[in-house]
Amino acid sequence: MLLPAGAAPEARLLLAGRALRAFTDGYVAILLPVYLLALGLGTWEVGLISTATLLGSALATLAVGQWGHRFPQRRLLLAAAGLMCLTGLLLAGLGGVGDFWPLLLVAFVGTMNPSSGDVSVFLPLEHARLAESAQGEARTFLFARYTFVGALCAAAGSLATAIPQTLTNAGLVQLDALRLMFVAYGLTGVAIFLLYRTLPNHPVHAQAAPPAPLGPSRGIVIKLAALFSVDAFAGGLIVNTLLALWLFERFDLSLAAAGHFFFWAGLLSAGSQLAAPWVARRIGLVNTMVFTHIPSSVCLILAALAESLPVALTLLFLRSALSQMDVPTCSAFVMAVVTPAERAAAASFTAVPRSLAAAVSPAIGGALFAAGWLAAPLVACGALKIAYDLALWRAFRRHGEATP
Repeated sequence: MLLPAGAAPEARLLLAGRALRAFTDGYVAILLPVYLLALGLGTWEVGLISTATLLGSALATLAVGQWGHRFPQRRLLLAAAGLMCLTGLLLAGLGGVGDFWPLLLVAFVGTMNPSSGDVSVFLPLEHARLAESAQGEARTFLFARYTFVGALCAAAGSLATAIPQTLTNAGLVQLDALRLMFVAYGLTGVAIFLLYRTLPNHPVHAQAAPPAPLGPSRGIVIKLAALFSVDAFAGGLIVNTLLALWLFERFDLSLAAAGHFFFWAGLLSAGSQLAAPWVARRIGLVNTMVFTHIPSSVCLILAALAESLPVALTLLFLRSALSQMDVPTCSAFVMAVVTPAERAAAASFTAVPRSLAAAVSPAIGGALFAAGWLAAPLVACGALKIAYDLALWRAFRRHGEATP
């Protein structure tokens, strides 16, 4: 029942891999600022490490788009899983890593994800493989399942933020308890490696064209990449790591309470992503992306100005129920408007500017927090996202008239 009708059975492996990665991302995004602060770093340095993480992911994704077609996708997925394992172990302190500069290097080279979405090198590889696993409307529903599983498992992962406190209460030093969570992240990379070893090397559909660099679809991909970069820059101002930091600084929220908030917010995001293809069937992919995104941005701006924690959390929950409906529809739209041979390259080249833009803004958000302007990153994020939505609708509204 997890797969839509017409999807290839091997897509289950990709969904399982996404689930494992999302679970670890769910707790890492919240624990990362706590861990870095426990190591003696400041809020601005937390923002810089988040920036390095996104920048490194962008460059790795660019390399996949430029040269990835020369290698089997399965081999690249296995390499990414190995890198995930190494990232977790190094951040946990393997080899004596613990100072700012070594941590910055590991964040840049590794697969750590400080945001609510997937920004890792896994993304274009899995998207291209998913696009081969289904056709037409089934592809939109498959991408919805993919993002739904990711959001659901990320929500469950956020509850794992209570584990370090439990271990600390049992007598373990807090820093060691936090390190164990990053060891678990690395071991998850091993599990994903073993999972993806069972993927076949050949394309799912015999008629699928071999991967190729961008060609006929270059113009539309460049336009989409430019628009996505605006959205990503805005989102980078308030990635989950910084949103958790905002809740800690603004309302003195406990780590356990933050974990519960991200759990319920993740559940709302998961449900909205599952509903996205049904909405898109009625109003089209682009209209679904735009008309659900704008109200969520308004909620974020209002949350930044809220005076009480209950009001702020309510508005953030409303945002979560709407803000991610564009994720599966956006992925399906990109895959639908390019030729089959260009899908891996298109996924990379739309993700790269997005990751590069998102890489800059966490450092800006961290600097604004350090300066005491706690509301500024949230307000700027919401305003920029609204501008992006209007520009996207104006550029592609004709595509939005058609359903997937």
